Amino acid sequence: MQKFAHKKEWVLTTEAFEQLLNWLDKGKSSGGEYYLEIRRRLVDYFSRKDCLRPDDLADETFNRIARRLTEESIAKDPVNYCYIVARFVFLEHLRAKERNDVPLDAVTGQIAHERFTASGSDLEAETKEKTFACLDKCVAQLDSPSREMILRYYTGKERIKIENRRELSASLGITMNALSIRVCRIRDKLEACVRKCLMDG
Repeated sequence: MQKFAHKKEWVLTTEAFEQLLNWLDKGKSSGGEYYLEIRRRLVDYFSRKDCLRPDDLADETFNRIARRLTEESIAKDPVNYCYIVARFVFLEHLRAKERNDVPLDAVTGQIAHERFTASGSDLEAETKEKTFACLDKCVAQLDSPSREMILRYYTGKERIKIENRRELSASLGITMNALSIRVCRIRDKLEACVRKCLMDG
């Protein structure tokens, strides 16, 4: 099986998501029930492997499959293929951890790491302090709904975080996948704001 390249510019569209649902249902509409069931299995799979964000990795698995479906048809059994892709996602997750480059819930860790060019805990602490100060400033500049969404999305750890996200998606009347797409857009906006803040300061 070919390696899945991570394309940051690719965004899951409504059409791509519908195509994913149809593929999972094998042409017989389940009203999204089969998608939710397989997603639950994937979350359990990543949880058993002690991943800190099993729900995020499950969504990443579906996103990669959805992207593949926009490029070509997949004749393999949906459940088996989901686990094959999930295994690749997990292996990449492990490699990222080994590089100390695991994406954090917010953008601060990645940006601070990029700006940390010299050794010494004092400089590292100062860089992180400036980054978090910029993040606070940028979060405050978000409109109220976006600010509440991003803060609630990243509240808690592991199981608590998962439940928080489910409650958030339910309160907004959208799917977990749609929620992750909205949060990704807010996160990208925050990242750009934090980078600008650090450059200006």
